[in-house]
Amino acid sequence: MLSASAKESLWLGENNFLTVIGVTIWNSNEKRLTFFKAGTAVATFVIRKFIQLNMGSVLLKYVVVVMALLVSSVCLGKQSQFNSVSVTSASAPKSPIMIQGPMPIEAEFFASLLTDVRIEKAGNATFYIGRLNDYPVVVAKTGKGLENTAAATAIGIERYRPIAIINQGTSGGHDPKLNVGDIVLGKRAVNASNFKTARLAQGQGSDPMQWVPMDIMASEGSAGEGDSAADAEKVRYYLGNKELLGIAQSVKQKYTRGKVVEGTIGSGNFWNNELDRIAWLNEHLGTSVEEMETSAAAQIALAYDVPFLGIRVLSNNITNGGHYDPTTSVDCQQFVKEVVEKFIADKSKQLGTKDD
Repeated sequence: MLSASAKESLWLGENNFLTVIGVTIWNSNEKRLTFFKAGTAVATFVIRKFIQLNMGSVLLKYVVVVMALLVSSVCLGKQSQFNSVSVTSASAPKSPIMIQGPMPIEAEFFASLLTDVRIEKAGNATFYIGRLNDYPVVVAKTGKGLENTAAATAIGIERYRPIAIINQGTSGGHDPKLNVGDIVLGKRAVNASNFKTARLAQGQGSDPMQWVPMDIMASEGSAGEGDSAADAEKVRYYLGNKELLGIAQSVKQKYTRGKVVEGTIGSGNFWNNELDRIAWLNEHLGTSVEEMETSAAAQIALAYDVPFLGIRVLSNNITNGGHYDPTTSVDCQQFVKEVVEKFIADKSKQLGTKDD
């Protein structure tokens, strides 16, 4: 049994010990080492006291508590002495603008303007992924024709999620007022090869001037026969995005090879050398130029709800004797560069306003 004086001494020692524990945990970092030393001294005192009183089991309890708290004190003290850095969460990546060109001469110059380029291929398309003025840009060499363009557009949208698409390249003139080197901004694009012919018997020949437009997107039913066919006898135009069209108009004074006008880009897997046929398309569809890609890209971009604009330079114009000049492809890409840089500048301002 403990004497009254021994119990009082033990009680005082315990409370003094707990006081040291509390101060050790809650006091400032600068004082932790001092109270660690003080706690060690109290622990030594308690151990010696319990040995003298022959209280081994109680001693073990206090030793465990003392050592645990002293270690915690040391750990807390060391933690407070570490250097630290706070890192903000990453921002969402910017969506690229996609620039399309069918042939190497219509795509590779623009690709050469990019920095940090990597190349990916899918099907017949080649994608150059890089940056222009530190903004992400994807240049797609789609391959010629409606089918290649549609496939490349869908792949490009699925892979890169572009904020906008510009399809550009060379074209042949339908409007006699346009010259080689002039640029047409696609206020509209139309598939100029979607037609339904008249029913003629064998030996009656073919009369393309009597063909009627056929809108294959009018319904899911047949575009040539049945009840749904009548509604399909119309022209479908794909309108150029107004914002992109406005940006292109705002930089047209920088283009010096020829004039820049708005017009209708006609697409089809054909190369028309018949002046009467060209005049017919110009009169009935309003085509300014013909090529093989824009309407297909516009159709797929619309399906994915991606803003779209076609930009085409005249590389020839058979209606007024304008001979084929392949160097116009670079002139067109240089103009598109101006359009893209203005687009990037406008987007950067918008992002800056949002950040503010």
